[in-house]
Amino acid sequence: MRHFRHRAARPPVLAGSVLLALSLAACTNASQATPDASAPAAAAPGTEGAGTVVVNEKAQELLPEEIKAAGVLRVASDPTYAPFEYYDTDNKTMIGYDVDFSDAVGAALGLKIEHVPATFDTILPGLASGKYDMAMSTFSITPEREKIVDFVDYLKGGSGVAVVPGNPQNITMDPLSMCGKKIAGQKGSIQSMEYLPEFSKQCTEAGQEPISIQNFPGQSDANLALTSGRVDAVVADSVSLAYQGKEAGGKFELAEGEDYEPVPTGIALGKDAGLQEAVTEATRGILDSPYYAEMADKWGLPDSVLITSDVLDQK
Repeated sequence: MRHFRHRAARPPVLAGSVLLALSLAACTNASQATPDASAPAAAAPGTEGAGTVVVNEKAQELLPEEIKAAGVLRVASDPTYAPFEYYDTDNKTMIGYDVDFSDAVGAALGLKIEHVPATFDTILPGLASGKYDMAMSTFSITPEREKIVDFVDYLKGGSGVAVVPGNPQNITMDPLSMCGKKIAGQKGSIQSMEYLPEFSKQCTEAGQEPISIQNFPGQSDANLALTSGRVDAVVADSVSLAYQGKEAGGKFELAEGEDYEPVPTGIALGKDAGLQEAVTEATRGILDSPYYAEMADKWGLPDSVLITSDVLDQK
């Protein structure tokens, strides 16, 4: 991971001057608006009710006219990936870090966010076809994905491997520790499409048995396969695996060791949607605001995955 052990100083408010009350009528108290640091009674993370945010006028002016007229952004996510996107206890309301971040983007743009659940491997094709306006599902930014959609960076993280407590088979992110074993990944993820096939190749080149790669439609399905003994380990985003292991009461845990291949994580946008400039400016304001760190604290994300807005200037 990119190790920002100390957070950089951030300006106190999002850019702009018009205040917008972000309605959370469709959300639970786990998803809330970006706070306005100048407002004395701004809602704190985790409290009920609508927060007050500052509309980013520069970003809003960059919106396509048809999006302004519609007033809504359809945001697709795969709700099986806590703490980033998953269902609340009612099994229908999407909550998580990505939900909060996309709500903040919508608030900065003066738009309502419509959260749309979708299976992970169908999201980017759906985005490219115009089915959705935006997607937030902890997408690693890769050259292959950039061929079909545009991205705006908001995090940077690596992969880890989840094992049952005690790690009896001594599986780590060293590919040779996985040879001949059943290793799970989420269908369509960078782990299942790129990392595990490459690891398996390293096994065979070393004269060992290939990895038996097991792909599952949702991360929760892969985790269940691990806890039920159908697979030996699961490879996924390290932050998500650590969080899910704790939420599962310690039925699985992240194996020790450094994260594998930290890469940028991005908001995905259709190439023909005309939204990249507006969403980039909205994201810049969020990264430069106190709310960025507050969201990370709320959902248990480590400082090491956070970025600064200068990353957006390098695109």
